[in-house]
Amino acid sequence: MRFHLLGLILMASVAAPAAAQRSETVEQRVNRLESQLRAVQRRVFPNGNVEPEIGEQPVVGPGGNLSGDAIASLAGRVDAIEAQLRALTGQVEESGFRTRQLEQQLGQLRTDLTARLDRLEPPPPPPEIRAEPPPPEPTPAVTRTSSSSVAPAASNDGAEEAYNAGFRLWDARRYEEAQAALEAAAVRYPGSRWTSWMRNLQGRAYLDDNKPATAARILLANYQDNPEGERAADSLLYLGQSLTRLNRRTEACRVYDELARVYPNMRAAVRSELPAARRAARCT
Repeated sequence: MRFHLLGLILMASVAAPAAAQRSETVEQRVNRLESQLRAVQRRVFPNGNVEPEIGEQPVVGPGGNLSGDAIASLAGRVDAIEAQLRALTGQVEESGFRTRQLEQQLGQLRTDLTARLDRLEPPPPPPEIRAEPPPPEPTPAVTRTSSSSVAPAASNDGAEEAYNAGFRLWDARRYEEAQAALEAAAVRYPGSRWTSWMRNLQGRAYLDDNKPATAARILLANYQDNPEGERAADSLLYLGQSLTRLNRRTEACRVYDELARVYPNMRAAVRSELPAARRAARCT
């Protein structure tokens, strides 16, 4: 993105109207290029990591002509501009390379986590899909303090009703029934917005049932399969807690780092739980 911005600004300076360029003196054009270079530096490197090495203004002789020393000074300033452009380009390319490396490391982390979880605890067999439950009574108030919330009961959406049914089982601490109900609901409604909620709560049901490896597998998949889902950020939080339970604190801290990086605007409930979760994992 930064390199694209740099290119646009430089192209704009090159594509200035021919008449305007003809009306400029050499010194004016150099001044304009220096000003544009500083503007690019401020946009690309707001912390001021790159400073232009620009010499003093040339001296104009009588009649507006540049002396030999002034011409040499202008040539030095042009050389400085070219050097700064090369430095900017190199730093932008280096930043892009580091970003690609980070993305590759995160992808490898996800692959490694999945393989380790499979060795620790094989995935459970898929439950038999049951008939869709009847519409529930109006949902009671939530009795447990949690960042998961029960869905409103006013909608006739079957996926929402199925989620509410699983939530009530989880809230009653009937974890095995909640796991099966939420799995069946997620399979029945794979394209619903509630699928993200179902998988997240299913992972929590396994975590609360003291099965952190299975919980981690489900929560990781919920984040990977639907990173735009409404409970993807929640799944990263509980994935980190699952890994902490498995004594995988280093991986848990990386998950919390990814949570903060990918979801800077996470829900307030998730944000409030993150500091305690990082302390439990002994993150630095």
